[in-house]
Amino acid sequence: MRLIFMGTPAFAVTSLQELLGGKHEILGVVTVPDKPQGRGRKLQSSPVKTFAQSHGLPIYQPISLKDPAFLAEMSRLSPDAFAVVAFRILPEALFTLPKSGTINLHGSLLPKYRGAAPIQWALLNGDSETGVTTFFIQKSVDTGNMLLQCKLAIEPDETFGELHDRMAHLGAKTLLDTLDGIAAGTLHPTPQDHAMATRAPKITPDLLPIDFKNPARMVHNQIRAFSPKPGAYTVLAGQRIKLLHSHLVQEQGPPGEIIAVDGDGFTAACEEDAVYITEVQPEGKRAMSSRAFMSGNPLQTGAVFG
Repeated sequence: MRLIFMGTPAFAVTSLQELLGGKHEILGVVTVPDKPQGRGRKLQSSPVKTFAQSHGLPIYQPISLKDPAFLAEMSRLSPDAFAVVAFRILPEALFTLPKSGTINLHGSLLPKYRGAAPIQWALLNGDSETGVTTFFIQKSVDTGNMLLQCKLAIEPDETFGELHDRMAHLGAKTLLDTLDGIAAGTLHPTPQDHAMATRAPKITPDLLPIDFKNPARMVHNQIRAFSPKPGAYTVLAGQRIKLLHSHLVQEQGPPGEIIAVDGDGFTAACEEDAVYITEVQPEGKRAMSSRAFMSGNPLQTGAVFG
């Protein structure tokens, strides 16, 4: 089929790369406009734009997806389908243009976790399984008829960064299989059970502070859901510190107190059991192993987080 790809972050790059290896024709790539970033406020391209440029693909960066000139150009290209991965909400005038429809890849087993942060919420809730879904976009976000779903087991200590990368590869293959199936006429869309829908809203700053008065499993899930970014954090000796990698341990102590220290990490007590921390990021510094952190910041049992 003749495709236009739409996406922004690194998660979407994996899908675009997979499609380039398939039999479909990529007519162009739509991504967000360049944005000023960093101290110098230099314009920064999205990961999708950078990848598309390196492969000589036509790039479109409309400020508004409702811009008449942009809509006219998309219509002129006469795509069979739009393939959308981690992009913006599309207006109806845009997603109804392709004759075979607009297909979205979502990082959950819909109708579970509709919204902006499905991977993080699956980890926050301690799910043992997640997956990806392709579906036809319609007016209400993440509600369209489903095409393919693929499941993926979540490891007990797996972080957002680790699960994100595995899901990006699974999603890329699923998207290509979906487009192949549409081209062959072998896929039959299935309506979602809206009564089973749950939400995965955008991650907000109030979700990041760690409360050690919560059970250790809840603290552990919070740490891994936000690792490596934006990072769940606590305070030690007046300095903010992000905790990036943890394991559950059956130890007891006052919530927030460091109850054990060894060469590779330290154990912080929670309301129920404890977490063993092996990777941290001190305020204003890079992420590092707990061993490296403790070499310059000796920790003693009895110190308290928070």
